[in-house]
Amino acid sequence: MDNPKNNIQLKRETSGQRPVCERVKDYREVNIIRPDNKSKEQASRCMDCGTPFCHWGCPVGSYIPEWNDLMFQGRWAEAFELLDAANNFPEITGRVCPAACEYACVLGINDDPVTIRENELAIIEYAFRRKLIRPRLPVKKTGRKVAVIGSGPAGLACAAQLNKAGHTVVVYEKDPKPGGILRYGIPDFKLEKRIIDRRIDLMKKEGVRFMTSVNVGIDKDAEEVLREYDAVCLAGGSRVPRDLKTEGRGLGGIHFAMDYLVQSNKIVAGEKVPADKIMSAKGKKVVVIGGGDTGSDCVGTAQRQGPSCVVQIEILPRPPACRTDEHPWPVYPLVLKTSSSHEEGCRREWAVLTKGFTGESGQVNALKCARVYFEKNTGGGCPVMKEVPDSDFEIRADLVILALGFRGPEHKGLLERLGIKTDEKGNVATDDKYATSARKCFSAGDMRRGQSLVVWAISEGRKAARAIDEYLMGESELAAI
Repeated sequence: MDNPKNNIQLKRETSGQRPVCERVKDYREVNIIRPDNKSKEQASRCMDCGTPFCHWGCPVGSYIPEWNDLMFQGRWAEAFELLDAANNFPEITGRVCPAACEYACVLGINDDPVTIRENELAIIEYAFRRKLIRPRLPVKKTGRKVAVIGSGPAGLACAAQLNKAGHTVVVYEKDPKPGGILRYGIPDFKLEKRIIDRRIDLMKKEGVRFMTSVNVGIDKDAEEVLREYDAVCLAGGSRVPRDLKTEGRGLGGIHFAMDYLVQSNKIVAGEKVPADKIMSAKGKKVVVIGGGDTGSDCVGTAQRQGPSCVVQIEILPRPPACRTDEHPWPVYPLVLKTSSSHEEGCRREWAVLTKGFTGESGQVNALKCARVYFEKNTGGGCPVMKEVPDSDFEIRADLVILALGFRGPEHKGLLERLGIKTDEKGNVATDDKYATSARKCFSAGDMRRGQSLVVWAISEGRKAARAIDEYLMGESELAAI
């Protein structure tokens, strides 16, 4: 870097956000992309460490110090080439990734880490603006055909890599448009769908075909797909929600988070939803059960529908504000995260157990709750949850969103038809080459590893693509990460 003391003299500056009073009135992106000169300045804080732990923290092994240095020097095209070499969709991870790389940044030991995610976003958006990104057709075709089932981040990454290797790739998606959870699960205020469309259009020009509204195993015979293609990658995600089976669960007004988010995204995209099926927070007391990212997305979505109030509850204790000895650097820490959605107006409660629901005329009107604490397990293992005596209380609610995570992939249809073996958690079982129990059938992403991050899905898709390429050709020149 130009000045080796920049990491000391310059302070971390993140991108700005649109004012709360403005952004809650629409679904446009909350964050504002930084000016290029600010991004170059922030890139200069990178110390070009001898051992860059940010590599270790990044599931796709992005060349972070190298492209930071190139960006600082104004060599944007070269920075893009390095970024593109390890990450198929930096315009997506630059917006929605929790940036494990930043928690592993060496500068973060005693100072604020480098703004790696925003630097990544600055590079890729610069490349799109300056038309550095053009369709790259395969140098040669192999004559092999591969079907990728599922167009979420894992499926898209796998398809992009296999197309690069020269195979004919067809992506099957059961929804009307490709993108999977990126399109239907993540709200526009975090990831506008034009960003996905821009990338899908590029992939189409590079030769990838998309077959939408086709549920393989239901609409199209799974065995027929196996006969038609030389290899198949299952990348259908983990969409079976975890339920809360308790008193009053059958009352109206209680919905799964993904159902709520998918419907909202469809409405924002202009799709018609029958009036009697709409799950709206307008004028309602909303309670979101679950303190993770999906719960946060539900909070932000509800805020834009005009609720009377929004409460988010979590059964676990409130996380600490800073890293503790239980999560030492460079591991990803359990710390309190406040999202843009929380900043828009939300009461958050921790260590709250939902014991049941009450209602009137078949509709929910309150949650029956109790405070809990976690006691160390003297026999080892996980802490034991116990109720605080006489701590029962109610939270009034007209709309309840269950954001409790996912139990695994859907087994009915595709997996059953192919006789795919699953592991003890219900996920698709594979060997170390991503091969399933079915001949010439592979798997990647949440369907294989369980519910995880978008960047992990991209990494899985890339690795599966290399394994498939090796299976088809005997060797592969695709990236190993």
